[in-house]
Amino acid sequence: MKTAQVLAASVLAFALAGLAGPAMAADDPDTDGVEVSVTIEPLRVPGTISMTVAGNTGVTLAENGSNAAARQFTGTLPTVTVTDTRLPDEIPDGEFWAVTGQSSQLVATGDPAKTIGPEYLGWTPRLLSDTTTGTVAAGEPVSSIVSDGTQAPAVGLTGQELLISTANSTEEIGTHQVNADLALRTPVDIAAGEYHSTLTLSLFNQ
Repeated sequence: MKTAQVLAASVLAFALAGLAGPAMAADDPDTDGVEVSVTIEPLRVPGTISMTVAGNTGVTLAENGSNAAARQFTGTLPTVTVTDTRLPDEIPDGEFWAVTGQSSQLVATGDPAKTIGPEYLGWTPRLLSDTTTGTVAAGEPVSSIVSDGTQAPAVGLTGQELLISTANSTEEIGTHQVNADLALRTPVDIAAGEYHSTLTLSLFNQ
């Protein structure tokens, strides 16, 4: 019994000595600072090239310029705008663009058997914006298959150019506007009726 009590006392004394030992003092370290800075630029949103047509309710052609050889109906295409917000490094070398027009057949309301083909519809494009960089041009005039006496290089709105980029697209970044005088010229014996068609404008980036 006496031996067991001595061992217990020794263990207890060792544990207490470990808990109550003196702390080691550390020397104060040398310190210095390094300033960290960063400039975070806004996220770059890729530019685009797009086309819009001014708000409209369509174009109603009115008879104007008819004569013994033909009946003629005219109107004005709403303003078409091409906007290019791309940066030069986003445009491949040699790329250019064009806006074209394609008319469907004019079909008489209530009588789909009566039609007027797109070859009877022409236009004269007119550039509205100054081109301060590069060269953007209005398309060539397009005449009806029923001639008005002019020598237009193309006949009928069957995919003709309204506005064209004639240089490298990197030189034509910005906004360009165009409209056109429309002219439907038909034979004098065209069937009476109210006709409708759709003139589809497309922007091609080539």
